[in-house]
Amino acid sequence: MATIEVIPHTDRFHTDIGWLDSKHSFSFGQHWDPDNTGHGLLLVSNDDVVAPGGGFGTHPHRDMEIVTWVLDGELEHRDSEGNEGVIYPGLAQRMSAGTGILHSEMNHSDTGSVHFVQMWVPPDQNGNAPGYEQRDVSEALDAGGLVAVASGRGHEGAITIQQRDAVMWVARLSTDDAIELPEAPFVHVFVADGLVQLSGRDLVAGDAVRLTAAGSQHLTAAAQSEVIVWETHEEANR
Repeated sequence: MATIEVIPHTDRFHTDIGWLDSKHSFSFGQHWDPDNTGHGLLLVSNDDVVAPGGGFGTHPHRDMEIVTWVLDGELEHRDSEGNEGVIYPGLAQRMSAGTGILHSEMNHSDTGSVHFVQMWVPPDQNGNAPGYEQRDVSEALDAGGLVAVASGRGHEGAITIQQRDAVMWVARLSTDDAIELPEAPFVHVFVADGLVQLSGRDLVAGDAVRLTAAGSQHLTAAAQSEVIVWETHEEANR
């Protein structure tokens, strides 16, 4: 059955613990709704703002493909595989937790907040070796249109995720720019910034749309905007 479900930003789960202001698209942590555990293969989509000097100390993950996309500021990454670096807007990062990895994510600044979206999809199979990749896709984004940023389907220029049925796209749009959304069984649209129109609805920053078997759909920017789009071709076992 084809459905288009709009999730206003005001309806997302919210965690505010001082150094972290986080809004969750799906059940996460202490927030639990058995009817809201993901869309397709996308299990986590957290919109995080971390205060200056704050961050997530060293903690474990296992058997998950984790993509981090910074909207504003800089995020410092370190992990038990020896990877470290600073993620900034336009630099996509993928961490494959595999058989187990420890990592930390800290605001790189002592004066300004860092705003980023972190998204999780399960791998094709459990027990992979941990891995890490980052790539600057700013030039492709500046060229316009929908850009494959993280892909398990072999898109050139994208970081690789170990999930053949998932692709993450990003578009930075000027006023009146339009894009055609990918046709897939499950498409998740997150408005990271700006104002867009989809299916006759105005969507502002923080709003999301879950499309299921919705066919061809177009999105138009009513102001300078940034959108994150996940297409997935299977549904996760939950």
